[in-house]
Amino acid sequence: MVAVTGAPGPKQARSRVTRRHLLEAAVSCLAEHGWAGSTVSVVAERAGVSRGAAQHHFRTREDLFTAAVEYVAEERSTALRELFHAGPAARPAVVEALVDLYTGTLFRAALQLWVAASNEEQLRPRVTELEARVGRETHRIAVELLGADESVPGVRETVQGLLDMARGLGLANVLTDDTARRDRVVAQWARVLDATLG
Repeated sequence: MVAVTGAPGPKQARSRVTRRHLLEAAVSCLAEHGWAGSTVSVVAERAGVSRGAAQHHFRTREDLFTAAVEYVAEERSTALRELFHAGPAARPAVVEALVDLYTGTLFRAALQLWVAASNEEQLRPRVTELEARVGRETHRIAVELLGADESVPGVRETVQGLLDMARGLGLANVLTDDTARRDRVVAQWARVLDATLG
């Protein structure tokens, strides 16, 4: 007899909630404590689950943290698209929203993962692949929101320059509050985009 599949049962729903709590806790721990201070036990405690439950969802520490950064990156991409759900928007607002992607908890967590990957051979390929995927998706979203035509020479490089600049502003913000300078740079980049994209 074939089982009829319908809505997920309470056990599956609890499992999804537990997984989400672990991913969110992992990003917070990585951003606050860095790679060295973020263990599966620390994350499980923050998520309010047992270490065994954490290992049921994520076999290794690397699995947990790469999945966490990917999960939050996807959430941020979705939120960014929803912020401008009508398509291309005013360039200053888009530039500011893109820069915001690189100045929050997710960026701090990703930065810790990058540093760890630079020293840990088994982590490097996973983080490199994840960063490439997240970078491509962010670039696609930027092109869409800016209404950029990448068939025009120089437009692709201008959009990529915007994202590289946003990452640089995120790095500057890690050590000090760089808000005042960041606001001026965002305004200037919006003007550059207007001149380049028409």
